[in-house]
Amino acid sequence: MNASMTPLPYRVVHRRDETADTVTLTLEARGGRLDRWAPGQFTMVYAFGVGEVPVSVSGGADGLIRHTVRSVGAVTQAICAARVGTELGLHGPYGRGWPPSRGYDGDVVVVAGGIGLAPLRPVVTAALGRAGRVVVLIGARAPADLIFTEEYDEWRAAGAQVLVTVDRADAGWTGHVGVVTTLLGLASFGPRAAHAYVCGPEVMMRHTARALVARGLRAHDVHVSLERNMRCGVALCGHCQLGPLLVCRDGPVTGFDVAEPLFETREL
Repeated sequence: MNASMTPLPYRVVHRRDETADTVTLTLEARGGRLDRWAPGQFTMVYAFGVGEVPVSVSGGADGLIRHTVRSVGAVTQAICAARVGTELGLHGPYGRGWPPSRGYDGDVVVVAGGIGLAPLRPVVTAALGRAGRVVVLIGARAPADLIFTEEYDEWRAAGAQVLVTVDRADAGWTGHVGVVTTLLGLASFGPRAAHAYVCGPEVMMRHTARALVARGLRAHDVHVSLERNMRCGVALCGHCQLGPLLVCRDGPVTGFDVAEPLFETREL
């Protein structure tokens, strides 16, 4: 971990508008670099003169880091407005990431709701080409809310089963309609030797994780990313306390065996 909490300068070298309110920024270090990140970790992204927020890493290599950000407040609005050449500040990476998808022979099941696909994208790309099957189940409120749509066919071409659903269809939508858990019956994986990675709204993660356990996965093999507001990133302010955990230090990723009772804890 980068010991300094002083943001390092990173410049936007590419941007992609994913949806009307979500953008993917690729950033390059202007000097010192962050330490190597792991899938599921986050950095604190600072918009100079506005503030900073935690943002999950959605990809990157060779000195580049990718962040996918949805505009939901003043800081994220400023980050989403960053054009190529804009300088932002980053420090981190922080938190516990996803367990590696390599290193065992079972299947990989990725279930994402909305922008929850962003921290799961590195899991998908790391799992492609490995021995087991890779299943990617993606849900969104509407077709216009889907992110990384240009990559779905690439993942399929690499051998993944990619299924997509929306809660509400529009006139041009010909795909599946329903919540993401309705895709589980169409997914091809062996539950006894599978690991699942789930990210999205808490209610979606809770129902999805329970459905995966009912399908035959062990609770500790179902990994979720806890959804709580993190401010400092280093477990000092206590704002992200969830039961006995401080999410920025003890999470955001944990097994469903740990997370299930915590989902009932009200946010402070």
